[in-house]
Amino acid sequence: MLHRISVNGTELEYQLRGTGSGEPVVLIHWGAAATWAEPLLDQPALASRYQLLSYHRAGYAGSGPLHGPPTMATHAAHCHQLMRELGITTAHIVGHSSSVPIALQLALDAPEAVHTLTLMEAARPAAPTDAERQFGTAVALPALQRYRTGDKAAAADIFFRGVFGPGYRAALDHGLPGAFEQAIADADTFFTQEMPAIQQWPFTKDDARRIPQPALAVLGTASPAMFAERQKLLLRWLPNAEPLDLPGLTHLLHAQDPAAVADGLTSFFARHPILETP
Repeated sequence: MLHRISVNGTELEYQLRGTGSGEPVVLIHWGAAATWAEPLLDQPALASRYQLLSYHRAGYAGSGPLHGPPTMATHAAHCHQLMRELGITTAHIVGHSSSVPIALQLALDAPEAVHTLTLMEAARPAAPTDAERQFGTAVALPALQRYRTGDKAAAADIFFRGVFGPGYRAALDHGLPGAFEQAIADADTFFTQEMPAIQQWPFTKDDARRIPQPALAVLGTASPAMFAERQKLLLRWLPNAEPLDLPGLTHLLHAQDPAAVADGLTSFFARHPILETP
């Protein structure tokens, strides 16, 4: 069940699942799929042990529009304030794709709120590599151009083919029913706010060195090469990072095999508990 709460002047939709007595886990959705966390919310490995907070960021699904600059820092501030409004002082923070920058920015701006970081297939943590420039030319730019013609469905399809692979639709519809239609509904926010914010996000090696929290850098091994490059960079830059490779999965990893993702997360959280056992 979705609830609503005012955060920094914007109404956000959110839901709490799992066990209220468990350590909190905050799942931040990426830009093109506001419902991305749904496959994880009912996974027994997570729901039986943790309190799961999932919400729709400003401009997505039924949440209100974004007020202020469309930056990763603004979204990180929303996440932090939402946690505070719900009485969550610190949590395991989970980001995916374009929400990884939000998770990292939250760790920089409010380190006390972040106990661990799970960084699933990050969007652009540094200057673009050759693989990322190729993605921009072959995928991001054509998708943006199609969006500007008014064809939001084609724009979403071009982008999804680029990040998920050409046969993505069956897996997306099975694992995240309605996600494609939601991406079309949220296309204005994604193409006019999210994509520029990712490109303009300032994050350096020195910034990464300021993040001592345990971090799990997750990769689906069947994803495009740029995600493997980003995982390697995070493992080099972050002081306390470890990898999790999920064989045969794509950028849709949590929809393709939510149990494998949930098991990886719970194992990581258990190694870094918020409440230390006496």
